[in-house]
Amino acid sequence: MYVFYEDDGSFKAGNILSETDASLQVESESGKRSKIKRANTLFTFAAPEPAALMSQAAESAEALDLQFLWECAPQDEFDAPALAADYFGHAPTPVEQAALLMRLHGAPAYFHRRGKGRYRPAPPDILAAALAALEKKQRQAEQQQEWVDEMAAGRLPEPIAQAAESLLIRPDKNSQQWKALDAACAKLGKSPDRLLLELGAWPHALALHKRRFLATNFPRGVAFPDLELPPFDRELPLSDAEIYSVDDVTTTEIDDALSVTSLPDGRLRVGVHVAAPGLTVTRDSEFDKLARARLSTVYMPGDKIPMQPDNVIQAFSLDAGREVPVLSLYVVADPETGEVIESETRLERIVVRENLRHNMLDAQVTEASLSDPSAELPYGHWLRPLWKLAQALSAQRENVRGKPENNSRVEYSFYLDGNPDDPDTPVRLVPRQRNAPLDRMVAEYMILANNLWGGLLHQHGVPGIYRSQQAGRVRMSTQALPHEAIGVPQYAWSTSPLRRYVDLVNQWQLIAAVEHGVSARLVAPFKPRDADLFAIIGAFDAQYAAWAEFQSAMERYWCLRWLKQHNVTRTVAHVLREDLVRFANAPLVTRVGGMPELERGTAVELDILGMDELSLELDCRYVGEIRPAVGGEG
Repeated sequence: MYVFYEDDGSFKAGNILSETDASLQVESESGKRSKIKRANTLFTFAAPEPAALMSQAAESAEALDLQFLWECAPQDEFDAPALAADYFGHAPTPVEQAALLMRLHGAPAYFHRRGKGRYRPAPPDILAAALAALEKKQRQAEQQQEWVDEMAAGRLPEPIAQAAESLLIRPDKNSQQWKALDAACAKLGKSPDRLLLELGAWPHALALHKRRFLATNFPRGVAFPDLELPPFDRELPLSDAEIYSVDDVTTTEIDDALSVTSLPDGRLRVGVHVAAPGLTVTRDSEFDKLARARLSTVYMPGDKIPMQPDNVIQAFSLDAGREVPVLSLYVVADPETGEVIESETRLERIVVRENLRHNMLDAQVTEASLSDPSAELPYGHWLRPLWKLAQALSAQRENVRGKPENNSRVEYSFYLDGNPDDPDTPVRLVPRQRNAPLDRMVAEYMILANNLWGGLLHQHGVPGIYRSQQAGRVRMSTQALPHEAIGVPQYAWSTSPLRRYVDLVNQWQLIAAVEHGVSARLVAPFKPRDADLFAIIGAFDAQYAAWAEFQSAMERYWCLRWLKQHNVTRTVAHVLREDLVRFANAPLVTRVGGMPELERGTAVELDILGMDELSLELDCRYVGEIRPAVGGEG
């Protein structure tokens, strides 16, 4: 004897092995044995065999007219066998009874289940609504399939093109467009971004990279609202110091400049002059809200997204030849030992003599020319004393650190000679040593300012935002803790208030310390234990990391373009570890499969087989190790 029963929401048939009042032991066609409750059985039968019954019933069910079944079914609840008898005009065979049950069960829009083998026809209005929904779903499924077929054929449907950006950034996974894209990706074995790029949703990978970043982080665009900057009408003393700034040729937000005066006793009076937007961009002002939303300028080769609006930058950037308000740190120091004898911070106005640029000076400003008073050196009267003290300050920090800083690695500046949104724009990679004298000199005085200004805040009990490193861990906090890697007792970013929000916050606090002294902690914009400082730290850390990641990705993209533009197919690299290498002619790090185990620093030759501008990956093949040349016999 066989049984037709319901199990886990579907119908099955099997051979009865044994039974009790409450259950049956059943064997399926596959030989699997299971115990089913008698309450789940619908009917028993002697023929045909279960497999045949299920096959014949499924075929017969498809032939049953649902609309006719609904019309002839009782309006109240009914038993399926009774309806089967009425429909077929005779006592139903096992196949007919199973077919009717399958048809009723598979049409919930027409028949609502009310128990084992019992159903109720849907009311006319509910049926009409359900059928309309089914028809709509069918049309959607057909539309989706049409889009999938188009994408598989290499064409981009207009509705998918219009939604392309949102499909990558924040997709609505219930939308037809997403379902179609997801199905097409599964069919073609491609990721959504790659498929959309190949279909022309963006003209090239560069556009996709930028649009994805902007849509995620600047959904309302990068333009600032048109706000009028409050006039700056404070009377500040005018410095008579000879002041210069030193920056890259592409820098437009000039935050800092330096001055130096040789004193009669052989000591030096050095000034570190920092732009003071904090005098006008005050806490909770509209300009503050704009800066806090961005937290930092976003940099990328050939382009940037500034933290501050143009009118703030124009008002406070230390452009040569005009009076600008600054926060100045003056130190009197011994250039032989680096000892700082005294320091003073003041608000004042300065006029920068000239905005010097690395590309104009780096070749001439060498350690040799700085050390030789007779050597020809532009701005030598200004550079030489600054350099001498910078060396002494660096030596002091090295004593604290216990080891010299590693500045031997070559870094690269990126210059695009054209539109930064065009991948065919020529890109130049200009190598620069991290230990170039001008770099080291400027960096040393920025470290000095960030150290001493952090100490000034701490001394006055005014909270600030500090960067510290202890036991190898770098973190930001409101506590003046040592930065072991730099070798200073505290370090508060303060020298880039036009480009970093943390520096702007610290500038507000420094202005309060300068103007109010010991009572500054009572009037500073941020009071001790202000929870908002911690919120700024958390937001800044996350956003600064996101900006840095994007900058790194864009630099890697333009490195790949540089390789392509210069038709570089073979190159030299140096082993970092295992199969990871760094190129010798570009700031590129990549893995090379199949490379033998070599010591760190080993020079190797690589063939560049291909590159992917979307994933930013390189395909390289190891050619061989480059061994140092051995001199022959003379």
